[in-house]
Amino acid sequence: MGKEKGGPFWDSSLSSSRGSSSSSSSKEDEFGSEGEEEEDDEEEEGLGSFCVSPDRWDVVGLGQAMVDFSGMVDDEFLERLGLEKGTRKVVNHEERGRVLQAMDGCSYKAAAGGSLSNSLVALARLGSKPIGGPALNVAMAGSIGSDPLGGFYRSKLRRANVNFLSPPIKDGTTGTVIVLTTPDAQRTMLAYQGTSSTINYDSCLAGIVSKTNIFVVEGYLFELPDTIKTITKACEEARRSGALVAVTASDVSCIERHYDDFWEIVGNFADIVFANSDEARALCNFSSKESPVSATRYLSHFVPLVSVTDGPRGSYIGVKGEAVYIPPSPCVPLDTCGAGDAYASGILYGILRGASDLKGMGTLAARIAATVVGQQGTRLRIQDAVDLAESFSFNLESSTVRTDVGSDHISSL
Repeated sequence: MGKEKGGPFWDSSLSSSRGSSSSSSSKEDEFGSEGEEEEDDEEEEGLGSFCVSPDRWDVVGLGQAMVDFSGMVDDEFLERLGLEKGTRKVVNHEERGRVLQAMDGCSYKAAAGGSLSNSLVALARLGSKPIGGPALNVAMAGSIGSDPLGGFYRSKLRRANVNFLSPPIKDGTTGTVIVLTTPDAQRTMLAYQGTSSTINYDSCLAGIVSKTNIFVVEGYLFELPDTIKTITKACEEARRSGALVAVTASDVSCIERHYDDFWEIVGNFADIVFANSDEARALCNFSSKESPVSATRYLSHFVPLVSVTDGPRGSYIGVKGEAVYIPPSPCVPLDTCGAGDAYASGILYGILRGASDLKGMGTLAARIAATVVGQQGTRLRIQDAVDLAESFSFNLESSTVRTDVGSDHISSL
């Protein structure tokens, strides 16, 4: 599919922040002459023009719906705007407008972003064909505005076979993340929450959660005011409906700021936790000297299945106080952003396909992560997903021996 340019895109509220010049306004209204949609945003075959709601979803994720603007800049650009390289900060409407105005003339891309959406898109692509089971039905809930950015977010996910189920908030603005990458590959991120800072528990969300097999909560939601109430009620509904509850740790500083809230959900509801080694240590309240395997074992006393990634050193899957080591899948790294999101999709896919061999499931997850790390962009590509799913199905059918410590345990999930 070719790259799309032009067309209504920017929300009108952005115009006032970026100055009153006609050139700036036209860029905002028409996506920007230098802006383009993310190149690897492939469309699923036969999809995009219709939406069929199943009786029950395989996975529903609750997370932040943010449109990503990503562009290459130099150090001078950051210094001029007083931005500290390599940091992530929340900005207000005016600050966002100031940065976007400074980006006039730069090349940038827009995408339906977010850690959770990366995982859901990868999962939908792995399950796009009836390989090893029926095609998977994947959806997301969250908060978007009724502005053009909200429509963009919904349509981009739908084209990737992920249905965004929450209705738009009337007169609301959709959140954005500006990702500025310098030549040394460091990313500086500026998040504008918009209406995505408010996710309320209502009859619509309750109905969505009651019809899923796995309910995934994105850890970044713990940063939003009063969202812990929504998360708690949604997890209670998921449990009543017989769904598994998965939680992504998302960010060390987020865990440290909302430690009690995290454990309120993890300790009472979580069947699955996804974390990297630093996040796992933060959840355990361990020092940086503690090993990832220790954190994995500790967490697995409280959560039935724990997935902990440790970068190029591999990963661990924890069950019942034990940790299964998963070696890294070889690759030539180009872009490590999104590796953990991709890994999580492999674990979810393995569970949905009935895998009982933790080693095999973890190996698939590691291969998916390596595939994403070896390309530019955070999204698993369609053909790569199909190839990985076919390989996993073959290995699943060929394997008759269960040697894992958690084989029976994962089967019960």
